Amino acid sequence: MLLGSQLRRLREARGITREAAGYSIRASESKISRMELGRVSFKTRDVEDLLTLYGITDDQERASLLSLAREANVAGWWHSYSDVLPSWFPTYVGLEGAASLIRAYEVQFVHGLLQTEAYARAVVRRGMKGASAADVEKRVALRLERQKYLLSENAPEFHIVLDEAALRRPYGDREVMRGQLQHLIDISQRPNVRLQVMPFSLGGHSGESGAFTILSFPESDLSDVVYLEQLTSALYLDKHEDVAQYETALKELQQDSPGPDESRDLLRGLLQLS
Repeated sequence: MLLGSQLRRLREARGITREAAGYSIRASESKISRMELGRVSFKTRDVEDLLTLYGITDDQERASLLSLAREANVAGWWHSYSDVLPSWFPTYVGLEGAASLIRAYEVQFVHGLLQTEAYARAVVRRGMKGASAADVEKRVALRLERQKYLLSENAPEFHIVLDEAALRRPYGDREVMRGQLQHLIDISQRPNVRLQVMPFSLGGHSGESGAFTILSFPESDLSDVVYLEQLTSALYLDKHEDVAQYETALKELQQDSPGPDESRDLLRGLLQLS
């Protein structure tokens, strides 16, 4: 995505159409569009030819962009889990790992970045009925690997609104749920985590369309991406008008929910009841 956005910026600065850029690398206009959106891999020769077309002659600038092209083609660590993942999910894992700010609303279950191992196992077993024990454990291992990013030195900011339904719906036995609630209390006190609970008592709210995640990146020329997971696929929205609507919905959810301290009190109350 970063390389694609850089190439788009260079093309537009020279006033070159996507059609002309495609012609220069023996490709279609649609391929240039997919390259600029970061949705296809990059051939070094194609990037070299585009840089020449865009008038980039400085050796250092060319080397930097070509290095980015090589990095873009390296498979991420999560690709070793591709055999147990739906086809659309590796893209999300890659985006999540590149984000500097992750904002989310979750209603069905606790967000994957906040799940305990036992809770994650219960969720995966429910979602992968008939899967082998090995496949279940591999999916759980991926979830735990993703969580390391949240605890790393360069951890992103993570702002999450959990619907009370996600906390009351049991996955696993009583001890699993108690462990999950305690983990939420603990991790919500990390400086990069802002956790709020949307209580039943509020009634209707702006999250009526269901769960969603907004990913923001440190590179200023990368647009935010909204991730919407469906039963057989997922949507990645990056148009400004689409992202803006989800940002408004999340802001309203945050404003309507109790703050982090009050939400921790709510979690403690649920823990006592469990």
